Amino acid sequence: MGCEGETTSACHFALVSYIPGRLAEFLDQLRFELKPGCVLRSHVTVLPPRPIPLDIKSSVGQISSQAHETVPFTVELGAVEIFEKSNVVYLALRRGAPELEKLHTSLNCAQLQYKPLYCYHPHITLAQDLTPEQALVAAETARRRWASYDGPREFFVDELSFVRSYQPGLWEDLAHVEMAQPVAVNR
Repeated sequence: MGCEGETTSACHFALVSYIPGRLAEFLDQLRFELKPGCVLRSHVTVLPPRPIPLDIKSSVGQISSQAHETVPFTVELGAVEIFEKSNVVYLALRRGAPELEKLHTSLNCAQLQYKPLYCYHPHITLAQDLTPEQALVAAETARRRWASYDGPREFFVDELSFVRSYQPGLWEDLAHVEMAQPVAVNR
């Protein structure tokens, strides 16, 4: 249970779906521009980081069970916004939030259950750990870059990644779980 050789307070687990392709490349570059040194891959979070001791094999089993029953869905990105309480700059979702909320609710139970400081709100983080002034500047930069981006603004959530961090900003993938595959119907 927990992180081997680490205290549980230093170990966090989360569940994400990575953003693929050209959209990921753009968002990764934007994240680095807004917060130099950011090396996190662009993603949408299903279960926010939780500093609780987890049995990895059981956790992956719980995630797999639910993921195999969940049909993949599309997430479409919207406007750049700021969470005022935390000064996080993010992209809101135009489509896919209800599916992410349902998946979050179904997985945030048993050993994966955790009540974070903030309520779950599906989004794509662009920059965090900012002062209010830095957040305003970062949001304005992000809005300009996002307005000039001419690539795809949506992605398909069909795989979940269970990740662990021993220190802030550094995450390792523990498992990748495919979601249910649609069955073709012959007519």
